[in-house]
Amino acid sequence: MFTESPDQLLEKLPSLGKAQLKELWQKSFSRPPSPRLRRELMLPILAFRLQEISHGGLKEEAQTSLKQAISSLPLKGHAAPRKLRAGTRIVREWKGKVHEVMITDEGFEYEGQAFKSLSPIACRITGTHWSGPAFFGTKGKKS
Repeated sequence: MFTESPDQLLEKLPSLGKAQLKELWQKSFSRPPSPRLRRELMLPILAFRLQEISHGGLKEEAQTSLKQAISSLPLKGHAAPRKLRAGTRIVREWKGKVHEVMITDEGFEYEGQAFKSLSPIACRITGTHWSGPAFFGTKGKKS
């Protein structure tokens, strides 16, 4: 289906539908995308991959440095916990409404109110008990 060059595909990428993006993903990575991967996340990943195909990827020395850095991390079975810095904004859409949480030195701020953790914010948004880190996508995952 795709006979265009990577640069041409990059230009038309935003106009492609999800089915076309899945097909392009398959061609670009030689495997299908995760069924849970949203279109909004597919676009920048595919854009990077198309640029990589067109202009070349990381140099060998950069790849070696990254592999050394990764192997030095203490990731025995779990991802390192994410450290959220003050001033970072966490944005989540829920039932058509965008919710924004600001990380502060003391914890979190949502709709002008201070919170010590993300869980009560997630509960307030959804009306049910949620793990805040899971709801907002800040929870480290097992490797």
